[in-house]
Amino acid sequence: MSSMKKTVLENGLTIATDTMKSVDTVALGVWCGTGARHEDITYNGVAHMVEHMVFKGTQKRDALSISEEIENVGGRMNAYTSRETTAYYVHMLKDDYTLGLDMISDMLQYSTFPDHEIERERGVIIQEIGMYQDAADDHIFDLAQMQAFKDQTIGAPILGSVERIQSMPKHAMQDYVQRHYTPSRMVVIGAGHVDHDVFVDQVSEAFQSLPKNQDRAYIKPEYTAGDIRQTRDLEQAHIFMGFENVSYNADDYYAMRTLSAVLGGGMSSRLFQEIREKRGLVYDIYTYAMSNSDSGLFSVYAGTNPKDLTELVPVVCDELLKSTQSVTDAELARAKTQMKAGFLMSRESVNRRADQLGKCLLQTGDIIDIPDRLSKIEAVSVKDVCDVAQKIFGSKLTFSALGDLGALESYDAISKRMVA
Repeated sequence: MSSMKKTVLENGLTIATDTMKSVDTVALGVWCGTGARHEDITYNGVAHMVEHMVFKGTQKRDALSISEEIENVGGRMNAYTSRETTAYYVHMLKDDYTLGLDMISDMLQYSTFPDHEIERERGVIIQEIGMYQDAADDHIFDLAQMQAFKDQTIGAPILGSVERIQSMPKHAMQDYVQRHYTPSRMVVIGAGHVDHDVFVDQVSEAFQSLPKNQDRAYIKPEYTAGDIRQTRDLEQAHIFMGFENVSYNADDYYAMRTLSAVLGGGMSSRLFQEIREKRGLVYDIYTYAMSNSDSGLFSVYAGTNPKDLTELVPVVCDELLKSTQSVTDAELARAKTQMKAGFLMSRESVNRRADQLGKCLLQTGDIIDIPDRLSKIEAVSVKDVCDVAQKIFGSKLTFSALGDLGALESYDAISKRMVA
């Protein structure tokens, strides 16, 4: 019998629980099906700025009270913004979780966006932008995303730009909440020591002032690919090779995840063994497979000594192309085991359970079917992995690089290496 239950209220708000009576805590929160891709490009960064600002005061609490009330009972509260999701969540002792529910419902329905807090938070977010730009292994992902989906909101940086944050008007934040924080786009999750029926009644009472639903349409992104490089005085050269990826709704999604595990999913993966262990060309190399509702980016990241770029890039290309023709039974079995173990181990955490359930409901409309997910992983064949590798690596290359790039080949030369 599943530990998970779901209820949908008349206004479209979804409530779900994942009950674990053996623990003494509850992780709860609201997962909103809106993120950076749903912004007006004129106000790029507004989704993330809203995430910051709802912590800065409501009609009955100021910013200090929001943090103190939760921490006074040992709770922890946080939030995140991605390209398609914004989440607000708390982790508390089971006897105190109603305070967490009251806090989040207050923040999402009655935030006041005080002017003095907006001005202060502009500076905080600009500091955050600077921090990411200083971290080359983070910044390179933003550069690649902007190049892969050029001049589109899904390619714009989640944090926005310094210029946009400095000029972000209050009404843009308020309008964003009214337009996107609506019942049919939100799921309220409780994971841990929680009773489903009681939680449904509590949520129904707490969330009575959400904005009415508004139609939202957004265009399927166009994958543009291309080349973007920035010469910087760094000890390492950082490279990113990206390709158009399948969506999380695609039939070959699990084959793609298996491919990612085979190529760059750990110390036993092909890229790690060939490039770090055998050749000593990098300290860090891995694959990152991002899937959205209708698009995605499959990528390889590596950081190396600039003088080793000449050897590194061709070897990476060779390993990617090999995966389109052959994957061993041993590699397939290891990748499947890693994926299943990672999923099951994550379910030992109430926080991870809440996040998994929230994302699953936004993506599929239903609770997690654990046996079905495991069976889909197990059903992947060697042919499936090679087929999806051919599909992904047959797309146009997105290439980004940071550092001393004098030894790096041209974009055209690297692209030709990816032609089997």
